[in-house]
Amino acid sequence: MSAVDYDIRLSDQPEEPDTLRAGDLDQLRPLPRISVHAFCESEALQRVMERLGQDRRMAKVNMRVTSGSTQAAANMFAAAPTPNLIILETQARPADLLAELAPLAEVCDSSTRVIIIGCHNDITLYRELVRNGISDYLVTPVQMPDLLAAIATIFVDPDAEPLGRSIAFIGAKGGVGSSTIAHNCAFGISSLFATETILADFDLAYGTANIDFDQDPAQGIAEAVYAPERLDEVFLDRLLTKCSEHLSLLAAPSMLDRAYDFDATAFQPLIDVLQRSAPVSVIDLPHAWSEWTRSVLADVDEVVITAVPDLPNLRNAKNQIDALKKLRPNDRPPHLILNQVGMPKRPEIAPAEFVEPLELEPLAIIPFDVQLFGNASNSGRMISEIDAKCPTAEIFSQLSHALTGRASVKKSRKGGLARMLDLLRGT
Repeated sequence: MSAVDYDIRLSDQPEEPDTLRAGDLDQLRPLPRISVHAFCESEALQRVMERLGQDRRMAKVNMRVTSGSTQAAANMFAAAPTPNLIILETQARPADLLAELAPLAEVCDSSTRVIIIGCHNDITLYRELVRNGISDYLVTPVQMPDLLAAIATIFVDPDAEPLGRSIAFIGAKGGVGSSTIAHNCAFGISSLFATETILADFDLAYGTANIDFDQDPAQGIAEAVYAPERLDEVFLDRLLTKCSEHLSLLAAPSMLDRAYDFDATAFQPLIDVLQRSAPVSVIDLPHAWSEWTRSVLADVDEVVITAVPDLPNLRNAKNQIDALKKLRPNDRPPHLILNQVGMPKRPEIAPAEFVEPLELEPLAIIPFDVQLFGNASNSGRMISEIDAKCPTAEIFSQLSHALTGRASVKKSRKGGLARMLDLLRGT
């Protein structure tokens, strides 16, 4: 997350109601490496700035927040260099605002941009401020998405190529089928929508993507992670293995010739290149909790947790969901998939009871079918290739739609899924 330095102490008053709308931030690109200094006159804006500093799109931004007025800003920058962006809150009347800004204008670098947050909704004032070099004028109360969008408008190139969508899959426990689900979703997204998709296997020691797609590439993700100075779209393309017309694989070495210990930001350059290289990147994460996995989960667009309905999975899924809400406070909660539901002779927690403490409806419930998944794994093929008309193939089709934002998961009437949905509803 961004480096945030606070010169203020927030009161113990309860936070304002969450007014974020789910789609407000989805299309915003991460901000570049810039410095931002905000001067706040109200606690409401201080809370907005605090939340802004926690957003994953601000990871490269160095932000400082000070309780003070426009005069405080002018006094500070009279003896210090100005940052890339100054955010000022002011209660000044429209007729007095330009005069209030004059001392600051005298000490500001010519390259410094300024956003004013005022209390007067006045189009004439807005035009006058823009004419005098102010980058934007926002009217209180300001919401965090609006402020982030205003900053992005200034510093993000509008002509830049759109970034691809990154989706990370992680299991609540080892052996729950997270990798299998990730691989089938990547295949479904690429084939259903003819969308160029990259499946990146981040489990360098035990990754199974190469086995599931019957591939044996000589190079893969290890070369990308251990040579970040060489990493760009051209180098990545040389490391990819073609699995189908629109699906490429960045395979794990799946060898134990070294220890795969990484710094927190080791995979950040790779994620950046993946997002520039394909409309969709599916990231298969190992079941581990380390600095680098936390960093990856904080950076991606969507997170999918796979769990089976037993007590250890319930505990782990609850812990993961709580941790991700803190890591990603301005994003949607992670998606939950219940897998291997209905395994014979295994005591299970009913789906309705499993999801109740999680306060999260499952995106899909996948029934246990050892024959179907076993045949697919042994033949190096995906479920839809084994039996395109089976209920489980339909579930993966719906997941592909939901995870790419094309549609929500529909409740199919086909036997297997209908039975699972009945279990979820407790009927």
